[in-house]
Amino acid sequence: MAIRIRNHVYFTPLFYYLLGALVFFLALGQFGEFIFLLSLMALGLFAVLLVTECLLLFARPKHLFTAHRFLDERFSNGHDNNIKLIFTNDFPFRVHIKAIDELPVQFQKRDFSIKRSLRRGETARVSYTVRPRERGGYWFGHLNVFIKSPLQLLERRLRYGRNTMVKVYPAFQEMRQFEMMAISNRLTEMGIKKVRRLGHQMEFDQIREYTKGDDYRTINWKATARKSHLMVNQYQDEKSQQVISLINMGRTMQMPFEGMTLLDYAINASLVLSKIAMLKHDKAGLITFNNKVRSIINPQRNSKQLQLIMEALYKQRTQFEEQSMDALYSAVRRQLHQRSLLVLFSNYESLSAARRQLPTLKKMARDHLLVVVFFENTELTKLTNERAMDIEGIYIKTIAEKVAYDKKRIILEFERYGIHAVLTPPKDLTVETLNKYLALKARGYI
Repeated sequence: MAIRIRNHVYFTPLFYYLLGALVFFLALGQFGEFIFLLSLMALGLFAVLLVTECLLLFARPKHLFTAHRFLDERFSNGHDNNIKLIFTNDFPFRVHIKAIDELPVQFQKRDFSIKRSLRRGETARVSYTVRPRERGGYWFGHLNVFIKSPLQLLERRLRYGRNTMVKVYPAFQEMRQFEMMAISNRLTEMGIKKVRRLGHQMEFDQIREYTKGDDYRTINWKATARKSHLMVNQYQDEKSQQVISLINMGRTMQMPFEGMTLLDYAINASLVLSKIAMLKHDKAGLITFNNKVRSIINPQRNSKQLQLIMEALYKQRTQFEEQSMDALYSAVRRQLHQRSLLVLFSNYESLSAARRQLPTLKKMARDHLLVVVFFENTELTKLTNERAMDIEGIYIKTIAEKVAYDKKRIILEFERYGIHAVLTPPKDLTVETLNKYLALKARGYI
């Protein structure tokens, strides 16, 4: 590790190795004049090399070497975000560099460095990725570049850039992927299932010519008689339905999976759901709550709605207090005056916990179509699949199987009262939520 002498000058390990060897041979020179003279000559050569490297590195202006860091204005939470570094060497010789980017404290990376060797006039482009695990502001510090000449005895430190804050928003990268797939009708590539439509609980769109494969039941006989060839009615999904994401920010959503809390998984999924709902010509809204209602965005479909939802989700902060379902029910009664699809993102680890909230959920389900999305405990699922090797293992596996069974009983308990339920691993939350929304829409429930 190099040791600093001044703010921008460092000795390299090679300097200390050579200096140590010289001291050793000077000590041996006490036993022979010839060895002592050779040591003095080597010491003189070492001093000349040191002065030469000082001139090479420090007698030239700083702008002969440049470095730039390119950051996006915002990062997507839970996804890989790209950072680009560009280095240009205008020194008249090859340089060896070590770049240390001062990453935000949230990443907890203290050994990050990039090493390159650049010829005269060469430009190097380096990219690396970071994956944030929580929303908020991330501060990047300076880009430090340590430059060595071919002699590699000294290093010159150059600092570039300035402290820059990047906002980490909910997963807008994932939202864009689903948006592109939805526009090109390729959602199946993202894991979205095709749903068979039942009947014609859809709005009439237009009359068009019959093509092979059309449903015979859609033939419009009056239009056929006028045109003298088969004409069919074309239908489209009903529009302007209200889709509201209800996000529980209470204690049960604090549990982490793969570095992210359940709350952040729910926030990411609700953003994608809002975007797809608006692409389907529905109105998207949002309510977040814990011990009281924290934010409300009334359902709309306009150019600014998605940005409002994204900003609201970005700003959500919670101490994970106990959630108040009564406060949520009051907000729903007060804000929503027509039948809507309510997607409640919450979590239940036991059947008794679900039954405590059931009276409030039943009241919401009387006026709206309610879908409760909660999480499978993937760590317990792994335990149920492992083989028990002793009494303790049998006990742990039995408890894990009971918890997993209770999760399935929760689904049955909800369905008894007309409440739709989705049990999903955290990583599949977005896909499973969209599957449920599209299935309900295709079958005319909303």
